[in-house]
Amino acid sequence: MYVSTFYSFKGGVGRTMALVNAAAELAQRGRRVLAVDFDLEAPGLDTFEILRPAPSVPGIIDFVSEYLATSQAPEIERFVSKSAAVDNLWVMPSGNQQRYAASLGQIDWQDLYERHDGYLLFEDVKAQWRNVIQPDYVLIDSRTGHTDTCGICTRQLPDAVTLLFFPNEQNLRGLAKVVRDIRAESASEQQRQIETHFVMSNVPDLDDEDDILRRMLARFKTDLGIDAEPQIVHRYDSLSLLNQAVFTRDRPKSRLAKEYRGVVDQVVHGNMEDKDGALHYIKQARFSLASPHDIDQKLSQIEQRHATIGEVLFRLGDLASEERDWERAKSLFDRAVDLGYDHPRALLARAQVLARMGDRTAASADAKRVFLASGLSFHVIREAIRLATLDGPVHVGELLPAVTSLPGRTQILLASELERSNQVEASIAVLRHVLDAGVDATTREFGVAQLALSLIGAGGFREACELLRSDNTTARTIGIQRAFNYGMATWGRTGTLPQEPFERVVELDKADADNDPGANYLQCMAVAHWATGRCDAALEFASRAKRKAESTRRPNFSCWRYRTVSADEFIKDMDSIMALIQGDKSMLPQFLAAAERGEG
Repeated sequence: MYVSTFYSFKGGVGRTMALVNAAAELAQRGRRVLAVDFDLEAPGLDTFEILRPAPSVPGIIDFVSEYLATSQAPEIERFVSKSAAVDNLWVMPSGNQQRYAASLGQIDWQDLYERHDGYLLFEDVKAQWRNVIQPDYVLIDSRTGHTDTCGICTRQLPDAVTLLFFPNEQNLRGLAKVVRDIRAESASEQQRQIETHFVMSNVPDLDDEDDILRRMLARFKTDLGIDAEPQIVHRYDSLSLLNQAVFTRDRPKSRLAKEYRGVVDQVVHGNMEDKDGALHYIKQARFSLASPHDIDQKLSQIEQRHATIGEVLFRLGDLASEERDWERAKSLFDRAVDLGYDHPRALLARAQVLARMGDRTAASADAKRVFLASGLSFHVIREAIRLATLDGPVHVGELLPAVTSLPGRTQILLASELERSNQVEASIAVLRHVLDAGVDATTREFGVAQLALSLIGAGGFREACELLRSDNTTARTIGIQRAFNYGMATWGRTGTLPQEPFERVVELDKADADNDPGANYLQCMAVAHWATGRCDAALEFASRAKRKAESTRRPNFSCWRYRTVSADEFIKDMDSIMALIQGDKSMLPQFLAAAERGEG
């Protein structure tokens, strides 16, 4: 149970309206909510339809009067009414309106506390709320100003106080004492840490060209010690207000409803007993200015309170993983998954930790489970591919359902990732699926190019040749990439170097104005120039390719093997190409060995 008082020093800021909308919103989110009308001099919660109690239900004034008459705290359920309009919502009204004024006038609140154990009475009220009504949230509507009941509402009962104010001098002066008193509770005998949330309300939605609002807000933040930006509820002109519409329920898409939901979020985020509050704290923990000890203590409390909620344990594990505490992260991920939180993010996070810990088999198993989910993003699938292949190849049947739900171009990008992971069979299957499904011309060209690379690397030279010539093109009309790959596929298929496609490559290279080509392009040009008898130019291209690889030190696609290789492997391939150019006929591309396994 989390008790939040809504307080304002002055009236006219929409405090009761904010509370009613917050109560409705929380109830709609599935929380059990008790709204308590402690604005005893000007009660109003019961004027809202969703909080209208049954006619015979008494309220706070009657509860206290009966206690003073009997010296026994009455049973709270007689003073609480369930909403007839909204599930999960209850109200404890101010009192029976037929005898209200007389009953209120007979209560001396100071005497109640000094001679009749008023403090213990309201501790009993809290205990009965918790045990009988069992609400997730109690929202108390407090009276304005400095009153006898103000301390009950702002210091004894609540875990948090939402302070609504209009940004003027009167509100600033009045709130200063209230805020000091609330914060002083941390040094009292009870040492109660009461959260304070600030809401600037009824603010005109006008240009602040003279910085009036900005300067006044700066004063509030300084004088009241407000760290974060207050929530803002703007003045809202609508005749629905006359009917006391509950905007979060009746007009959920309105700006006012959105602003009230911001107030609710502020309350929820301070409540570590609420799953959403706990998740928010975990998310913000890495940016918190609190001491590491305080953060660790609160995180420990969250873990204890939400020990059966998989998502909370997963987020705690994520935080431990960021801190490189692999053992703790794995333990939390294990508990989350065991509780049924086998969300792809959780499985992927555990796989990453297992890989860090050296358990490649378990990491691969978790990553493969990710593929069973639907609606995965490119980045999730790409990381799952990387981890799944740590312990051997991924079976095409495991992968296709996840990949083929993505757009065609994204599937092609993932096929490239599979090729880089040496999962050529899976790459080919994905690319074939894309082309068979039918895509636009640009995407098809991209897919054809990628499939040709994978086919050549796997020894599928005949299919690669047919694919590269499938659009009724000739060696003299195709582009430079297709021309080069067609020449290499033909070499693999026939065992003989074809001149025409490589002549096309050389011709197109001369027309290319790219002054800073990559290592793979330079490597391909070295092979093409060698194939057409231009050995001096071939050696120049080969030297440039090697220097580029040595300077960038990153993986590159190598036409010597038709797969992506490390910088060291690429440099080694360049040494072999240079030996071939210089006349060493024993040096043949490694991908040609696939001819013995493929169609060549």
